[in-house]
Amino acid sequence: MDFALSEEQEMFRGYVRKYLDGAGQTKIAREFAKGNTDGFQAIWTGLADLGCTGITIPEANGGLGLGALDLVPVLEEMGQVLLPGSYLETVAFAVPLLEKYGTEAQKEKYLTEIAAGSRSMTLAWLEPQKGYNPEEISCSARVEGDSLVVDGVKVLVPGGEQADSYVVLVRTDEGLSLVIMDRTNDIEVNAQRCIDETLGLSELTFRQVHILQSQILGPVNQGWSVLQEGLLSLNAALTSVIVGGMEKVIDMSVEYVKIREQFGQPIGRFQALKHRIADMKMELETTRSLSHYANWALESGEADCEAAIYSARTFATEAYINVASHNIQNHGGIGFTEEIDCHLFLKRARFYESYLGSSQHYKEQAALALAW
Repeated sequence: MDFALSEEQEMFRGYVRKYLDGAGQTKIAREFAKGNTDGFQAIWTGLADLGCTGITIPEANGGLGLGALDLVPVLEEMGQVLLPGSYLETVAFAVPLLEKYGTEAQKEKYLTEIAAGSRSMTLAWLEPQKGYNPEEISCSARVEGDSLVVDGVKVLVPGGEQADSYVVLVRTDEGLSLVIMDRTNDIEVNAQRCIDETLGLSELTFRQVHILQSQILGPVNQGWSVLQEGLLSLNAALTSVIVGGMEKVIDMSVEYVKIREQFGQPIGRFQALKHRIADMKMELETTRSLSHYANWALESGEADCEAAIYSARTFATEAYINVASHNIQNHGGIGFTEEIDCHLFLKRARFYESYLGSSQHYKEQAALALAW
């Protein structure tokens, strides 16, 4: 079975790469980390003009009507430049859930605006000092007339300051529900510091925020199962981002060992470095294979879809840390400096290690999916 990307998909990758190269590659993330986000908004608009925001959105809503596999080359390119913001959460979490569970009004509003590049969305799940378990959700939404009144705090929200809407997991009368909350002045948004400053994580505080009941996404009190479906898409897409990051890291190592000399010759001639880079390449190609299969299984609705995605997620996050760590070692002392990008990729890899759950959690999920 051939899981290689098609000629059209590779051609689209070329357009995205050329655009991101022109935008400065990791310079985008570096400026974002400094708080200079004006340029990022222009880049988001440029990506929307290329069609990146509407890839999986139906043509009726202004999108291209393509599948999860068509996102793969775009996500890999974004992983190469450590693109900030919530592109991943918008196209790989909010869009598939809106398509499956959204009302006609929600689809008309949100899918159309996402495809046009005028709206981004992100996921608000984790709460202070809490885990990713359903019983730890205390952010609530109570019914008051035709409205829901939301109270609570969400933390570590990716791209929280730039997103236009949040998909929030809240506790309702008899369970958990997902609600869409458009960003307004009623929502307090504060930036949070973390190991990877290029992500723009935020804390959201809801104090008696009123929203219409029509903002519920999916069945009331069934939000946990809806969330799990969204996580399949999101984790499959995440592995593609990781593949892009790993590929860039290995390219950095290969280029460096060609030009750095010791004892009158390039250090790339030393056997220890050759072996290490060969190991890095092996981890990349294994991750790429698992990622492509996971996205194909998701798009095709294969029976082993969950096992494929959770296995890919588990392997990818650990391999990313290994490869990014080896890259610093290959660069020697200069690999520890701010000027070189090595540390940016290791920080991103460490963030993904615990994003949406720990590696141990996803190993257990993979085992359950395989009926072990």
